[in-house]
Amino acid sequence: MTRPWRTLVDPAALMAALPDATLRIVDCRFTLAIAGAADEAGEAAWRAAHIPGATYAHLERDLSGAKGGGRGRHPWPGADAFAETLSRLGIAPRMQVVAYDDSDGAFAARLWWLLQSAGHREAAVLDGGWAAWQAAGLPVASSPREVAHAPHPPRAFDETRLLRDADAVRRHLDAGGLLIDARAPARFRGEVEPLDPRAGHVPGACNRPYTANMEAGRFKPAAALAAEFEVLLAGRAPAEVAVMCGSGVTACHHLLALAHAGLEGAKLYAPSWSGWVDDPTAEVATGSD
Repeated sequence: MTRPWRTLVDPAALMAALPDATLRIVDCRFTLAIAGAADEAGEAAWRAAHIPGATYAHLERDLSGAKGGGRGRHPWPGADAFAETLSRLGIAPRMQVVAYDDSDGAFAARLWWLLQSAGHREAAVLDGGWAAWQAAGLPVASSPREVAHAPHPPRAFDETRLLRDADAVRRHLDAGGLLIDARAPARFRGEVEPLDPRAGHVPGACNRPYTANMEAGRFKPAAALAAEFEVLLAGRAPAEVAVMCGSGVTACHHLLALAHAGLEGAKLYAPSWSGWVDDPTAEVATGSD
């Protein structure tokens, strides 16, 4: 596997690259079930054991912005704040970044999509994450390494890759675009809703759980993902596709899977369901359609 890595990297290839001073590895472990400012479980796990040289990015503090105004539970951060996070993590422009987590890659994919949207293309996710690294018997560190701050000037996010509000979603659907909801089927149908005040889905959306991208703890082969997504696309170009989830995190898994399948160009509805239902007048659909 040759660099730059721009979607996925396997553990053996990452292991071979560890001595490279221009490589930055970021541990993104987090637990959505107990999400909140007090959730330090992921950071504690990183401090106890991590891939050598890995720094840590917290979903709430580092990969999300300020809440409010229909922006959802994990709002998209501002360009200045994200640049400061990258600087603190020692990530300079054009450095190779590899993110990983212990949750199917969804949290790592959030960092990957932030980087992609900010024009930092040299970013990938460790396929299989922490579990695959451990299963391969690769080295583990228990002492976090300090990294020097790296200058990373703020760069505006590519707005063609983001749907910022509900009106943008409606325009997308009215134009014949596809909206894929990455949540579990029961949440999409409105049978359960553990996190947000209303259950159901955006009218016109279709459901593909992000876990459908995985097989035996790894991403499915690119050809298999392409075949599955092309059924959903039904002749649409990837640029006519937007993805969402509960708060704009697990949907990034679809964006990574699409890119790995050679179907780049899809957008993220950043506030996702939590932003949609922040408006009590927003229409909600239930059931499979």
